[in-house]
Amino acid sequence: QVQLVESGGGSVQAGGSLRLSCTAPGYTISDYYMAWFRQAPGKEREGLAATGSLGATTYADSVKGRFTISKDNANLYLQMNSLKPEDTAMYYCAARVGPGGWVSLRASSYNYWGQGTQVTVSS
Repeated sequence: QVQLVESGGGSVQAGGSLRLSCTAPGYTISDYYMAWFRQAPGKEREGLAATGSLGATTYADSVKGRFTISKDNANLYLQMNSLKPEDTAMYYCAARVGPGGWVSLRASSYNYWGQGTQVTVSS
């Protein structure tokens, strides 16, 4: 069982920045397909950014140019710049562990999820 733990959420004013982190104790993050998602109240879960073991990345149009996904052996990161009030949501990291997988923004591509970290952006 893979446990994913997010951190780094908080409250920030519009235009500010935050960096989210996700770790999986006992596992090497860089070995897996990983992604960041978010879900705001009353809205569907949205894939934001994803990365694979060879470093390929993909981004949702809503965050392209503002958010950057990266990872090292122990952590997955999401650097979020130029934050907007509409970025307010619970943010989740996700992992694909096991055979198969690709760099994807679809929730069904991942089989492990963290508990989430809240990001609130005020105007």
